[in-house]
Amino acid sequence: MPTKTVDITTPDGTADAFVAFPDDGEQHPAVLLYMDALGLRPVIHALAERLAAEGYYVLAPNVYYRQGRAPLFEVPDLSTPEARGAFFETLGPLLQSLTAERVLSDAGAYLDFLAAQPEVRPGPVGSVGYCMGAALAVRTAAAHPDQVAAAAGFHPGRMVTEEPDSPHRLAPQLRAELLFGLAEQDEPMPELDKALDAAGVRYTSEVYPDTAHGFTMSDTAAFSPSGLQLHWDRLLPFFARTLATG
Repeated sequence: MPTKTVDITTPDGTADAFVAFPDDGEQHPAVLLYMDALGLRPVIHALAERLAAEGYYVLAPNVYYRQGRAPLFEVPDLSTPEARGAFFETLGPLLQSLTAERVLSDAGAYLDFLAAQPEVRPGPVGSVGYCMGAALAVRTAAAHPDQVAAAAGFHPGRMVTEEPDSPHRLAPQLRAELLFGLAEQDEPMPELDKALDAAGVRYTSEVYPDTAHGFTMSDTAAFSPSGLQLHWDRLLPFFARTLATG
């Protein structure tokens, strides 16, 4: 399976990104895969490759590109609360740099890149995100309702905030179908469900048993093999149906 690093021109510079797609000479639906807060790294590459093996052209951008090319840092041992707290303090400036305006500006560039690739089949696009990436996937779907037909988020973070541009407030703009997989230790999101119900958005939200936040990430202490498998069991049929593959 071909994989490569590509450079994508955005209004703010050049974003590096990881690409994976089937090597069969055919065109395939595109999926925009948003990383978690720990950055674009081998575990994200592996998720992209697994998805590509199912017949998708997958683009996983380094959303921190304004601060440098990936990897920006090594992921330390996060098995203790103290280690997690210290590490996420260092991530603070990176997370704060991802304003809604920047996310949407970048998303347009990513979608334009996908549309220009000869291996990408014209038609609906999917988005999927992990942790903070779930909010980016939903923002992308809300901003591009004619392109993004499906958006998924796993162990999502910051879906409901007090900000006027909180992702849950974007429900009236959504035409995509949504899929959420929450960790057992994640905070419930009743405000999100209420907003989606009020807007008539099609969605599924499920709590995965015996999982901690970050359960899909095999390079962290939160990793759950059963949680990762359940994520695939839900995500693959979701994209197969909504993006009309096979």
